[in-house]
Order: sequence, then structure tokens, then C-alpha cells
Amino acid sequence: MKSFQQLLEFAQKNESKRIVVPAADDLEVLEVIAKAEEYDLADFILIGNREKIKTLSDENGFKLKADVIDERDHKKAADLAVDLVSEGKAETVMKGMLHSSVFLKAVLNKEKSLNVGKHITQISVVEKNKEDGFLLITDCAITVNPDLKGKQEVIENAVLLAQKLGIDIPKVAVLASLEVVNPEMQDTMDAAVLSKMAERGQIKGCVVDGPFAFDNAISEEAAKAKGIASPVAGNADIIVVPNLTVGNTLTKSITYIAKKTVAAATVGTSVPIIFTSRTESMEGKLLSIALAVC
Repeated sequence: MKSFQQLLEFAQKNESKRIVVPAADDLEVLEVIAKAEEYDLADFILIGNREKIKTLSDENGFKLKADVIDERDHKKAADLAVDLVSEGKAETVMKGMLHSSVFLKAVLNKEKSLNVGKHITQISVVEKNKEDGFLLITDCAITVNPDLKGKQEVIENAVLLAQKLGIDIPKVAVLASLEVVNPEMQDTMDAAVLSKMAERGQIKGCVVDGPFAFDNAISEEAAKAKGIASPVAGNADIIVVPNLTVGNTLTKSITYIAKKTVAAATVGTSVPIIFTSRTESMEGKLLSIALAVC
């Protein structure tokens, strides 16, 4: 796949999966579900205030085909959603209009089948130039301040998604504020160690290099100007950020300044999780659904 359009087309051709949505009694949530049904991306089970879902659907002309379960308590709705996946009645979970902490607590419950003991990370996906493939940025929403082992797991999760998108051997750039190792800057030290770990086969299925500043990770011209010789320099498929603040800021800058659509994937659970920001565009939310079902 080389573009979001191809991703949508691929998702539409796949056998339809059932997505369960806790706290679905919200206009924005129902708009996304109605559009996803229109695109034939998935089937849905909605959990929430049945009466409110019907009223909102009628008032806005939504002809929803989804099943509806009446449960108004957000915690119970989230737990029920996870149970439905555990029982094989749905293939994935999408966050509705409930607090992220409530949603994640249900998803990460160690007694449920979604939590398989792996590090769970969020990955933002943007198009490079048209028909030129994807750039993955991680972690932008879950991992606050990963240590070396955490960054290794962040990379491994991102590689799985990249390969799912058709990038067989993704190039991974580990980000810092500059492109040389400085013993007083832990991010640069971690990047260098991760690069050597990949070189020796401790991180598989990808090429890892770093540290990189953002410009020389994505721009060949910037990399050449700074004399960086690397197969990753200027050609990164995956950007690994040092912490959540950097990832979140970078993704929102791409959305609001560069005006590019961002899709999101949550990786590390037994099934895909659709966990998007309320402020994400309709297109971004639809593409996040497509990522989960492809």
C-alpha cells in the first residue's frame, strides 16, 4: 500500500469485522460509525444510552445497521465491550465518548484476553508524498517516557504495523534533538544503543539508526547537508520519539500546521484497538478504522 486511498480500498475488500463501541451515544461517534457503514468498512455493536442513540440517529438521518446494547454506565460499557471481544462476538474495540483512562483500564485488564502481557503503544500514520508510502510516528499517546527496553518494544510494535502496510524492511529513525551522541543527553545514548542492537539482530525485521534530529530523518537534503551517511537518513519509515510529549506535539503539528490527515493504531493487544482523539478529523477516524480492520 502506498496511500490512504489504497488502505481504504484494501479494508473494503476484506471480510467485514465487528467493532464494538462503548459510550456510543454521542453525535460525533455516531457520525463516524454512519460514515464507516457507508464505506462498508465494518459492522458495529453500539453500547450506550439506547434512547439517545435512536434520537440522535433519527434527528441526523443516520440509517445505522448496528446492534445496540443499552448500558449507560461508562465503566460497565467498557468492560462489556472487552467481554464481547473475549467471547468472540466482536473482533475489535473502538473508544466512544468516555474518558481515556476508563477505556484503557478495561482494555488493559490483565484478567481479560486483550491484554497479552506485551507493551501497548500508539502509532500515528501519515502519508509521505502522494503514492510514496507512509510515515509512522510512535509513541504519541500511551508510553509517557520509555526507557531503553521500552523504546525497543515501541520499535517492535511499529515494525509489525509497517509490515502490515506493505513495508517489508522498514527504516527506523530514533529521534533526539541532534544527530550526534552526547553522553549528557540520554536520548542520544539510547538511540545509538538501539542502532547497535538492531545491527546485531536483537531487534529484527528492520534497519534502525540514530540519533537523528527530525529534519535529517525525513529529508535527504538535510541529511546530506550535515554529512550523515545512512540508509535511514532522509528515508525513515518509522520515527521513534523520545517521549510522549514530543510524539503528541509532532503529530498535532502535522495535523494543524501541515494540514495533513493522521490515522492512529494501537498495537500490542490481542486485537486491534481504535483509540483516536476527539479532535481528529472524520477522515482520520475512518482511516483509523481501516487500519484496524485491514
